[in-house]
Amino acid sequence: MLKKIITEGDLGLVIGDADKGTSCISPILTLQPDIVLIDFLMPELDGIETIEHLRKEGFKGQFIMISQVINKEMVGEAYEKGIEYFIHKPINRIEVQSILKKTEEQYRLKDSLLAIRDSLANITPSSMHTPKKSTVKEIVFTTLSNMGIVGEAGSEDIIAIMNFLLEEHNEMTPLPPLKELYEAVALKTGNSLIDAKRESKAMEQRLRRTILTAMSNLASLGAIDNTNPEFEYYAPRFFDFQEIRNQMIHIQEGMEDQLKVKVNNKKFLQVLYLEVLDKYKQSK
Repeated sequence: MLKKIITEGDLGLVIGDADKGTSCISPILTLQPDIVLIDFLMPELDGIETIEHLRKEGFKGQFIMISQVINKEMVGEAYEKGIEYFIHKPINRIEVQSILKKTEEQYRLKDSLLAIRDSLANITPSSMHTPKKSTVKEIVFTTLSNMGIVGEAGSEDIIAIMNFLLEEHNEMTPLPPLKELYEAVALKTGNSLIDAKRESKAMEQRLRRTILTAMSNLASLGAIDNTNPEFEYYAPRFFDFQEIRNQMIHIQEGMEDQLKVKVNNKKFLQVLYLEVLDKYKQSK
């Protein structure tokens, strides 16, 4: 079932499987996959014991644990061993897709951070300067990354809107009507007035889909562990928490039908703008 979800959703290449802990160790160490989905309950070696063995052998990939048994002690031990996320049984297609996409984004971000660290290691003290002020894009990128939506089409629109607000309407709150805001941003990027009106409608739809993805990602996190720091911080601030809660219940009950969710673009952009404005001031 997992292989079918991954293959049909174009989420990655499945390079192997095993029915027990002892038989998966050698293939994993040989093939070195980026991500291992591992069951908590397996014969001979359970999931956590298998992870411990792989880590001792130097395996650096990421783990996602699959389990029907969820309690705080087990969750705590799993996180200590390096588990990134949990997928509940019975397996839910939406949850699997959301968690794999989130894990992939974290994997890419980790690679980028390691590259930056290696670059900084080569800087001599004499060449170091006062840290530069964070850009609006960097601040927004961090927030979007934490919600797992950096790769979404609307993320560039969100960055453009925040740049526009900081440049043209510094410290203005509340936001102007969204239609006017979208058109102004579209005009700023060189569109004619007619094209700007058309682009503003497309921008609204991209934003809606991107914000909806953020809600789904956070709902998946909350369904697994409602003490997750990203969930605790972003879910109540940026969204209607009841909508997130409805999605969490939907995931926990293993429903595969699409849940209708209300998306509030204005609330998301307003909260993000205030947060970006505050962090931008602090970085000066």
